[in-house]
Amino acid sequence: MQYSLVSDIPGRMRVKLKGRVPAGDLAPLHAALRGHARVERARIHSQAGSVTVWYSTEGPGKDAEGVARSEVLAWLDAIDARIVESFRDEAGAREFRQNGAPDFCLFWRVAGYAFRRMVLPAPLSAVCALVNFVPFALAALGSLRKARLDVPVLDAASVASSLVQGDFTTAGQTMWLLGLGDMLEEHTRRRSRSELIHTLLGFDSRVVRVEGGEETVIDASEVAPGDLVVVRTGMPINVDGEVERGSALVNQASLTGEPFGIGRAAGDSVFAGTVVEEGELYVRVRVSDADTRIRAVASLVQRSEAMKAGMQLRMERIADRIVPYNFLLAAVTGLLTRNFTRASAALMVDYSCALKMGGSIAVLGAMRDAARAGFTVKGAKFFEAFASADTLVFDKTGTLTQAKPELRVIFPVAGPGGVFDEKEILRLAACLEEHFPHPLARAVVHAASERGIDHREHHAAVEYIMAHGIVSTLDGKRVVIGSEHFVVHDERVPVAPGLAEQIVAATDGLTPLYLAIDGRLVGVLGIDDPLKEGVRETMRDLREMGFARIVMLTGDNAHSAARVAESAGIGEYYADLLPEDKHRIVERLREEGATVVMVGDGVNDSPALARADVGVALGQGTAIAREVADITCAGDDLRALIELRSLSRELKRRLERTSRNAIGFNSAMMAGGILGLLQPGTSSLLHNSSTVALCLKNASPYSTRR
Repeated sequence: MQYSLVSDIPGRMRVKLKGRVPAGDLAPLHAALRGHARVERARIHSQAGSVTVWYSTEGPGKDAEGVARSEVLAWLDAIDARIVESFRDEAGAREFRQNGAPDFCLFWRVAGYAFRRMVLPAPLSAVCALVNFVPFALAALGSLRKARLDVPVLDAASVASSLVQGDFTTAGQTMWLLGLGDMLEEHTRRRSRSELIHTLLGFDSRVVRVEGGEETVIDASEVAPGDLVVVRTGMPINVDGEVERGSALVNQASLTGEPFGIGRAAGDSVFAGTVVEEGELYVRVRVSDADTRIRAVASLVQRSEAMKAGMQLRMERIADRIVPYNFLLAAVTGLLTRNFTRASAALMVDYSCALKMGGSIAVLGAMRDAARAGFTVKGAKFFEAFASADTLVFDKTGTLTQAKPELRVIFPVAGPGGVFDEKEILRLAACLEEHFPHPLARAVVHAASERGIDHREHHAAVEYIMAHGIVSTLDGKRVVIGSEHFVVHDERVPVAPGLAEQIVAATDGLTPLYLAIDGRLVGVLGIDDPLKEGVRETMRDLREMGFARIVMLTGDNAHSAARVAESAGIGEYYADLLPEDKHRIVERLREEGATVVMVGDGVNDSPALARADVGVALGQGTAIAREVADITCAGDDLRALIELRSLSRELKRRLERTSRNAIGFNSAMMAGGILGLLQPGTSSLLHNSSTVALCLKNASPYSTRR
């Protein structure tokens, strides 16, 4: 990088660049400046062509400051086009905001305009106006080539009308105001997106690191390139890396949009933000968590902005369709009044900026506030659907019930081979369940750990059958653990009527897990899965907020389901369900005309989450549920749904208010110009000022009052 040193004090230096930095390279250059370990922050002053760098001077020795200064200068010398390009992806994800605020650019805009207006003689001012008009003319020609009458054409026509009349002052003022409005609107949009990304980056993620054959669960931020991590069925891939061994189906919908799992095996690459649908992968980490998380979050934000709410799309369509009528109104006004100034007033005001930018910023603000509350919303249309939904469907386990169930009962079953003791039943159950992220599985593994039971693996590879249970082999014998439906009905493990009654009595009020070896039931584990605190009150409040129908779906037996539904205050429930049954029920509700919100957290909920108008994944659910869901929540408090409902309704009101105010205020200004009450320059000033004010208003925090 070519530069000259302008200011140099310990911990900070400012350099003058030799030449201007292209606008497209500002963000990657900023990221490159931050790429050195000593650089704490950097600021690019693009208008002045300079860079300020703040750096750490800490270090051993008496000349620590000198060493630090030399290292930073060496890094500045080393930065070239290749290094800048290498930081482009990171820069785009980090949402670099030039100078962090519009103040510096605003100063130069005001100074330049004042200089042209007060210092330059009239002929030179006119030349400046003509030169500044060139970008507007080129943008308009680009639209006309595509047979479009849009805002660039309207802006160019409004400026051209002043130039044709020889009013270079008004033309210059109009172009200056248009540029200022664009700058402030873009700043507001970038600030909203940046705050959203910053909030999303704060979410925790976990990985299972493998060291010396031992597995340890750690935060993804602790993973370093070269580490080995393991990912199994239903788990997220929170790293970028290469598969070292194993094979699996990986859902890459978050990156490619492809809904079906893709086979991955040794030698293949995998990426953060994807999910293992089935199988097991040992992955060698390639890049740090910071890079992968930034990319994943930036990708999410970009995708979410494409999923616009119906009202937002209607506002944008109105904005596009109304431009030709500006020209028609200008022509009619000119014919009736024979006054070119009044005719041009119809060109000075457009609805597009306020409607499009105001709506976009309102949505980004809602996503930002939702993220602060712990929600990740994948598009504005899901806010709109959530605001108007009338039917709420809940999964039971881990959603209505607590995320930390506990093992209460171990019921050994006698058989021809004798009776397994409780310790052996728990050891075998924990050995199988430790591979899968389900609340009931965690309860079994936790109970074994609390009792000091070592459950080293002696079985073969395990197979997880979604919504049913787990299958493996032990010493050549088939071992299964899961629900009564899976073990007794699907696996055809016999249970005598008398024994069935004993099991029901022993596990009354609990969720039973059946364990069988080679077709023989050896034990039943009773899991206490109590309701979350305040569920009944939350159901009441949700009904008051317009959810006329609340339904509970579960794979548990009817006895357990009835108990939980009664305690939760839910009158409609369905038990003994498979994933396809949940999907079918949600589909039936939609066919009946309901707008359905499905709330779940498990692998078996994913088909229903995908079929609902809005799928919500709560708490520490499986990665597949979070991937399929339209809205995810970091916490598991059901009252968060009340806050989300309020926020969704407030966004809907804000979009309606934006549309009403933009059309009303701009129409009044247009009428004032046509009637001769406002001069073109005044109309342009009021139009741009109102647009900026509306954008700033929509960027403000939301009130989630009910």
